[in-house]
Amino acid sequence: MADGLQKQGRQMPGGSLGFIFLGLLMAVLLTSLLTSVQGNAVESIPYSQFLTLLHQGQVNDLTVNDNTITGTLKQAAASGATQFTTDRVDPALAQELSGAKVTYSGVPAPGFLAGLLGWLAPLLLFAGFWYLMLSGRMGGGAGGGLLATGKARARVYAESDISIRFRDVAGVEEAKAELKEVVDFLKNPAAYGRLGAHIPKGILLVGPPGTGKTLLARAVAGEAGVVFFSISGSEFVEMFVGVGAARVRDLFVQARAQAPAIIFIDELDALGRARNAAMPGGGNDEKEQTLNQLLAEMDGFDPSAGVVLLAATNRPEILDPALLRAGRFDRQVLVDRPDRAGREQILLLHMHKVKLAPEVSAAEIAALTPGFTGADLANLVNEAALLATRRNAEAVTLDDFSNAVERIIAGLEKHDRLLAPKERAVVAHHEMGHAITAMALPDVDKVQKISIIPHGIAALGYTIQRPTQDRFIMSRSELLERITVLLGGRAAESLMFPDISTGAADDLMRATDMARAMVVRYGMDTKLGQVTYEPETSHFLGGGQEFRPRQYSEQTAAAIDGAIRELIEAAFTRARAILQANLPALRAGAAELLRDETISGERLAAVAATVPAWTGNTTARLSEAG
Repeated sequence: MADGLQKQGRQMPGGSLGFIFLGLLMAVLLTSLLTSVQGNAVESIPYSQFLTLLHQGQVNDLTVNDNTITGTLKQAAASGATQFTTDRVDPALAQELSGAKVTYSGVPAPGFLAGLLGWLAPLLLFAGFWYLMLSGRMGGGAGGGLLATGKARARVYAESDISIRFRDVAGVEEAKAELKEVVDFLKNPAAYGRLGAHIPKGILLVGPPGTGKTLLARAVAGEAGVVFFSISGSEFVEMFVGVGAARVRDLFVQARAQAPAIIFIDELDALGRARNAAMPGGGNDEKEQTLNQLLAEMDGFDPSAGVVLLAATNRPEILDPALLRAGRFDRQVLVDRPDRAGREQILLLHMHKVKLAPEVSAAEIAALTPGFTGADLANLVNEAALLATRRNAEAVTLDDFSNAVERIIAGLEKHDRLLAPKERAVVAHHEMGHAITAMALPDVDKVQKISIIPHGIAALGYTIQRPTQDRFIMSRSELLERITVLLGGRAAESLMFPDISTGAADDLMRATDMARAMVVRYGMDTKLGQVTYEPETSHFLGGGQEFRPRQYSEQTAAAIDGAIRELIEAAFTRARAILQANLPALRAGAAELLRDETISGERLAAVAATVPAWTGNTTARLSEAG
């Protein structure tokens, strides 16, 4: 339908100019043809040869022009030509040159073709430049020429061009259920007005990157069978003032003309950032004009006309409040990371595209990938297929998926990064310290693999833990156990070597962040009470909160610092006590790591069997260990 609407009344751009170019080309070809035909009977000779023929009486008749002389010979020349032409030379100069007995000739005048091109070339270049500018083929794309800077650059998809349906989107069942109402409205808008209800004007898809927000929007258009306008928020704003607002107006005009239709604005935060957020009291800003126009258009269009506005963002906290009020983006749909069942559905959707070994189970792979988004899982399947291809396998096995998970989490293996023997020993004991601490604590994820092969940019080794289930809340004791596991590497170094190393830098940072969150956000310190002292960081971006002035006193700040230190020290003492009680397992495991570089599977289970569960308190076990 979109193609048909776009073709009606459209003329070929630059049609008249094309006919002019074609006529000029034919004229040039005809002139060249005539010149080549005449060249077979007329011979161009030097002026000195013409004078010689004239003195010998070989010239029959002459035609003298300002710059050339053309004539007929009494007898044909050696080349068979009976006519000649030459360029004139000043008579006085010709007499002197004849005395010197040299061959001379005048400078030929430019030919007809050269003269024509010399006259037309600047005109053609100028006309071609304006043609490109006005037709939008120079930097603006279709419909984006110099006179069309205010045209919306939305990519328009006809209903026949969208093959994505809800069955192609997995792991976000709640979001699909919310959007099915939009599909029903676009298919049968009259039924929704029966009782006076109307569809929401705008629907905002909110969620972390890679969870399928754009895919969901396309699936809505595909299910409804309507025209789909897709544009990014950054495409509205240009260097010219007022262009963004003009493009917003043009986008809604096009959508109304082709209703029922869906307008989808991806990365809405590029367009809808809160006004005056960067410069309080700021004035006439181009982005603000564009946002104001979007707000006005959302107020002005009637949802019963069959135009639905969808938008997506992973930063809802920075959007302007005017965008989120009722009557604009009436409904917010969370497209979150999938749970275990959702990950299994997504994996099944992607795994049918690759050749799998019989033992591969989507449920088992889903258990290995907590926190993975739909894009992450698609990348995981592709990485596993690439690994199987590199080893010339007939099918993708479960080991390929496990290795792909490690590659995504830890990075590429760096076999060429050679460590000194002392460094390898430190790394081996460090990683075994993490593993044994995790094996001893009851509420910690199971250890899946230990390796001292360098990975990624800076990781000299890693310990992978396999979660048994998805977790949404955690208790104070569970958080303390996680901090204890993080400090297990530093505790092992302090037990086995006379000096500690820099290898625990990342562990210390993560442990400190976790302890700070317990104190200032979760109210888990008895001295400071059930009070939140700092706001929560961005849920979707995982950090990067904006600067806010501190709202507590210096005494409270000192108490916070003391509480964090107490949590870290208690966890470190517990980790050291656990490792002190399991020194034989620590030494044996480190020796095996130094020999084989990795421990996993049955061997890891055998190591875990030698580590008893930690049930006593820290002080008592320390006294027992001596």
